[in-house]
Amino acid sequence: MIKGLNPVRRIVNPKFSFLRKYFGKQPFRLLDVGAGNHSAAKVTALFPNCEYYGLDMDRQYNNDDGDFRAMKGFFELDLTRLDYSVIPDRYFDGMLMAHVIEHLPNGDEVLPRLLTKLKPGGYFYIEYPGAKSLSLPSMRGTLNFKDDPTHVRVYSVAELRKIFEAEGCTVLAAGTRRSIWNIIATPARMLNSLVRTGHLRGNIFWDLLGFAEYLQVRKNPGQAPLTP
Repeated sequence: MIKGLNPVRRIVNPKFSFLRKYFGKQPFRLLDVGAGNHSAAKVTALFPNCEYYGLDMDRQYNNDDGDFRAMKGFFELDLTRLDYSVIPDRYFDGMLMAHVIEHLPNGDEVLPRLLTKLKPGGYFYIEYPGAKSLSLPSMRGTLNFKDDPTHVRVYSVAELRKIFEAEGCTVLAAGTRRSIWNIIATPARMLNSLVRTGHLRGNIFWDLLGFAEYLQVRKNPGQAPLTP
């Protein structure tokens, strides 16, 4: 089993649910913006027909040889500089951007440029700490927005919706992330965290307390053919 990918997480992880919903077993090209924490190995294990490309400031952010073997390509660049010329235009069927934009002071400029890399008809998933995270208790592993000193800006569904729609996209779903499975599993996750680490981690309570917001987006016009 891949490290960190137990059978329950296969089902309840919002990113995996998004990919399963819009791609399933079909071949597709994916750009994962923020490709750390062994994401490449996890995604390609669940979606063997995924042609996976990673993007991050640091290629060594919790990636190992197995992750790079799972990748078709990797783009090591600083999103804030707004130069994505090394990435092919209108190339990807799907894009993930989970817990990245809150680290960017100019995310409103980053998103339009990233969207030029998505095919017409392609799908985009973005997730980030919402405004409610500013009022949540502080906890190791991040429960309050300010627990992570690299968080620099709070975004909202309304702001991001406006950006996506201005770039010719349709927002298919949006709101506060509330995985019913994660909420039900909260007691078990608490016990597991205490046994394994000796403390509770903030991300255990994200769904229960409404820490994160998300948008699922499709780039117009219509559904383009997936990668052959």
